Amino acid sequence: MPVDLQTLLVFVPIALALNLTPGPDMLFCLGQGLKSGPRAGMAAAIGVATGAFIHSIAAGLGLASLLATTPLAFEVIRWIGVAYLVWIAVKAFREPLGGLRPANVERTSAFSAWRNGVLVCVLNPKMAMFILALVPQFVAPSQGSVFAQFLIFGLVLNIGGTVVNGLVGVFSGSIGQWLARNLVAARVLQYVTGLMFFGIAAKLAFDRR
Repeated sequence: MPVDLQTLLVFVPIALALNLTPGPDMLFCLGQGLKSGPRAGMAAAIGVATGAFIHSIAAGLGLASLLATTPLAFEVIRWIGVAYLVWIAVKAFREPLGGLRPANVERTSAFSAWRNGVLVCVLNPKMAMFILALVPQFVAPSQGSVFAQFLIFGLVLNIGGTVVNGLVGVFSGSIGQWLARNLVAARVLQYVTGLMFFGIAAKLAFDRR
């Protein structure tokens, strides 16, 4: 198996915590659910997951190719990842969520919600940067195919993201009101996420493979 069970057990809760953190994708699904109903909200979540998996495939192919031709590529990517994770951690502390509002979207069909979800995710360069910063920490070239490992980690992220964003889209009415009113919880979640990113960056910096 390309990914050992211990690594997977460490990755799953981190992925779930990230999926639970409010962000543009979640707000897009919330907006679709509020404007067009539960089917559109769920379709938007599946679309976002589709886009994220496309990013995972592209990142996996690119990293696998680099590692095959340049042995030092993994170290370069690792330190870029450290810098990026520290940056988003600092940003989380400096810019806590002051309020959450659904994306401004027009009423649309489930297919259009899915298609727009794909585009929202694929055209977001931050998603590609995030995957390249987080996933390589858990990738071990000695375990086998780097591409297969990216697919597995990407699948774990997407399953959690689809469940969380799907629930937000389907139950958008009550969840939307909670997100809009419970600003203290939103800030706490933002700070917890910032600490988690600092921890991931530290582990990535000092881990030797």
